Amino acid sequence: IINNYVEGTQGGARDQASPSGLHFRDSKRKVDYVLAYHYRRRLAQHAPGTASPGPRRGSASAALVSNGGAAGKGRAEPQQQQQQDDGQRVLRDWPGLPGLGVLELSPLDALEEERRLQREEYERNLLEAGLEIEKDPENKIQGLSFVRIHAPWQVLSREAELLKIKMPTKKMYEITEEKGILKTLNGIWCKLTEPLQPQVPQQENTKMKTLSYPFSREKIYLYNIKDKDTFFDNATRSRIVREILKRTSTKARNNMGIGTLIANNVYDAAYPLHDGEYEGQNAEVNERKLLYQEWARYGVFYKFQPIDLIRKYFGEKIGLYFAWLGLYTEFLIPSAVVGIIVFLYGCMTIESDIPSKEMCDQSNAFTMCPLCDKFCDYWNLSSACATARASHLFDNPATVFFSIFMALWATMFLEQWKRLQMRLSYFWDLTGLEEEEEHPRPEYETKLLQKKLKNKNNTTENSNEFCHVCYFVYVFGLQNEKEKLTCSDRMPGYAANFGLILFMIMLTFSAVFGVIVYRITTAAALSFSTNETTRSNVRVTVAATAVILNLVVVLILDEIYGAVAKWLTEIEIPKTEKTFEERLILKAFLLKFVNSYASIFYVAFFKGRFVGRPGRYVYVFEGYRMEECAPGGCLMELCIQLSIIMLGKQLIQNNLFEIGIPKLKKLFRKLKDERTELKEMDTNQSKDPQQWDLDYILEPFTGLTPEYMEMIIQFGFVTLFVASFPLAPVFALLNNIIEVRLDAKKFVTELRRPDTVREKDIGIWYNILSGIGKLSVIINAFVIAVTSDFIPRLMYQYAYSQNGTMHGFINHTLSYFNVSQLKAGTQPENSLFAQEVSFCRFKDYREPPWSPHQYEFSKQYWAVLSARLAFVILFQNLVMFLSVLVDWMIPDIPKDISEQIKKEKTVLVDFFLKEEHEKLKLIESFITRDKRKRRSGTKSKRTRAASFSQGHRSPKGSFTSFSSQHTVV
Repeated sequence: IINNYVEGTQGGARDQASPSGLHFRDSKRKVDYVLAYHYRRRLAQHAPGTASPGPRRGSASAALVSNGGAAGKGRAEPQQQQQQDDGQRVLRDWPGLPGLGVLELSPLDALEEERRLQREEYERNLLEAGLEIEKDPENKIQGLSFVRIHAPWQVLSREAELLKIKMPTKKMYEITEEKGILKTLNGIWCKLTEPLQPQVPQQENTKMKTLSYPFSREKIYLYNIKDKDTFFDNATRSRIVREILKRTSTKARNNMGIGTLIANNVYDAAYPLHDGEYEGQNAEVNERKLLYQEWARYGVFYKFQPIDLIRKYFGEKIGLYFAWLGLYTEFLIPSAVVGIIVFLYGCMTIESDIPSKEMCDQSNAFTMCPLCDKFCDYWNLSSACATARASHLFDNPATVFFSIFMALWATMFLEQWKRLQMRLSYFWDLTGLEEEEEHPRPEYETKLLQKKLKNKNNTTENSNEFCHVCYFVYVFGLQNEKEKLTCSDRMPGYAANFGLILFMIMLTFSAVFGVIVYRITTAAALSFSTNETTRSNVRVTVAATAVILNLVVVLILDEIYGAVAKWLTEIEIPKTEKTFEERLILKAFLLKFVNSYASIFYVAFFKGRFVGRPGRYVYVFEGYRMEECAPGGCLMELCIQLSIIMLGKQLIQNNLFEIGIPKLKKLFRKLKDERTELKEMDTNQSKDPQQWDLDYILEPFTGLTPEYMEMIIQFGFVTLFVASFPLAPVFALLNNIIEVRLDAKKFVTELRRPDTVREKDIGIWYNILSGIGKLSVIINAFVIAVTSDFIPRLMYQYAYSQNGTMHGFINHTLSYFNVSQLKAGTQPENSLFAQEVSFCRFKDYREPPWSPHQYEFSKQYWAVLSARLAFVILFQNLVMFLSVLVDWMIPDIPKDISEQIKKEKTVLVDFFLKEEHEKLKLIESFITRDKRKRRSGTKSKRTRAASFSQGHRSPKGSFTSFSSQHTVV
């Protein structure tokens, strides 16, 4: 029943709104969902020369309220509709009526009218589905209006049965506790971590668990229904309403659900309401305020997350994300501690490192070849002492152990997550969760409609009447047809995807090459400087500026790649939202992975490998030599590159962007709404905005892909190149402590309440994590073998050293070059070296000038290369074996959870049998009582019949048995 508030009652419409802002005006029915839209009322046009009929009034200013029952005002609707129909009929019958003309709508008015009709039809269909709605009066020329939706018990119970939502029954069973030393350790741990627990309501008896079962109206006696209004919590209610909104369609333009209507701008937004304010002195504590106080503030960073409350408020999908993020952050603690120990080991052993001492010893006087042509002089190796000492902090034997540790750490983290995921699935009743059939995306339906209309036009060109019939048959029967888009329909999208992704990857490589050219040209330009200080700090200046430039390029391309990946996924036209999300994740991850790690891969594996040798250098653009590594190796530069990009992305992209961009969008939306609405007096607007007004201003929830993506990229920084930067887990841990609270605050205060989604795992993200973990083993093996000096030092100590020590290692790694063989024009001008230089040294394993095979690779080079490859194979197989061993030793499902799942099935069967047995006993008692009544009734009737037959003879069969009128249960 729809109540039409006449204009005389509209003034108090908003004043009579629910004080809490979470109910209808009757303060009884909850607002389960809200639809928001902008409207624009048009002024009626009239024929030229006639008086203006004035503004259009009527349906545009009527407030519609569904009260779910009969009401006095409800009888006004048929009467008003009849008056409108009569008026339209009169206008049709009397076209020459003075003062009236044919109404000509502008394109903008026609579009607005079409949207209004679609809204009216959609809302009528929602009422037919059993929902109850309440609308605001449209009493402005243009403005924002809301449709509030309430689902009554009949709708909730029907949809809960269709969706197979598990609900708590009356049965509770005991959870088997751990015994022995595990129970003691668990008790000690609970005592120690008690101050870290959030102060949120907990289950009274943690040793008992309520048995849940998919809701069934036939078995409603099984469920613990104390109050029908609170049996389904707010998250479940909004989820049910969302499912109805998604499958309710309109005939106009064949719109399939709320997603298509929002895409066509019929509605602006559709969202469930938050549970009230999160701040203020209001004594009422709702779940949102509780989450803000105990979770979404930086002051509670040391506390555990209230995962169960997060899941209850936001749903299982978001609850799993924060559970995963919390476990990942906890696992970073041991890796950060080990990383600090490895770094401290490098600090403590730096004074006893013999190669560093030899390099810093000025008495050795290793005269090195010039770093550039003509303008660079010979130089002493001792001038690179600081670089060599710094390299030892990260290039020491402990880094090999740390690489193995981190590979096993990644495996243990993934195994522990599978166990935690299974534990949460059990306690959240997700163990038997089935894949729900998803509705097609609006874009897919639109493309399918275009395809079918095109096919009809091609096959019915000569029969317009048949074409119209086919069109109407199609419009009304679209859902029953099983046509779908084929690979040929998607081929243009696939081709565009392949071409653009390839182009984007080449763009990333071009950006890396551009930074390389910048380093080469800047180093050459600074070498020409007459300032001695500038020339002496060329390497430091170029490295620092190049890394910052690279970081800026990475941040810019990251934002571009995110938008490009979304557009590429859209032109593929995936059928469902899940398919769309998976394809978007793969594309975005591929592009951002290449963008984030391309420059790091270059420094680790390519820089300094293609330099050439003195007298035969490799040149770029004819005049610039390829850049080479520092005397201490490329590992130190790799460490700097990795640390700057990692910290820059975490600080700027993950924190500043996450805080700043939502606030800017919120401000922009608020200013836009204020600018579009006319400055007119509105006596209906209450001073205090309602909850749907406050939530509309918030940023819409767009998915968890950005949140997962930044953590996955960070996981790559922590695992892939950890051999070059052992402190990466430390900075990741510090970032994540802030990230958890930042994401929490964003979800609680900055975003509209997301729709609850039931998921039993994190989906494709687990496969990506597993792939990164396996790739990290290979990359770290090559970093240790190729980039660091670990293998050359090992080979020298055990194969070439005369006394088994590292003395003479520096001299062993430097080759000789005869300076007289330098090309003309490349010799140093105005050399400052007092003595005449006959031979200079360069880092490589090559034959000396006096050898018959001068400057060719020496035997030591091939021996070291063989050792490097052997180490890669050995390291990879050893770590992979240990990872598989760890995976095998740790079961995916905890033993206690496995037993509890079996026990739950048994308890469920026993519970059903008991209930059916009690039901059968009840039926038998009714039958037994009925039989007794029949016996007693037969005896009494016989007595009465005997006495009656003495005075009055009745025909045979005139007595009717009482029991024959009774219905047997």
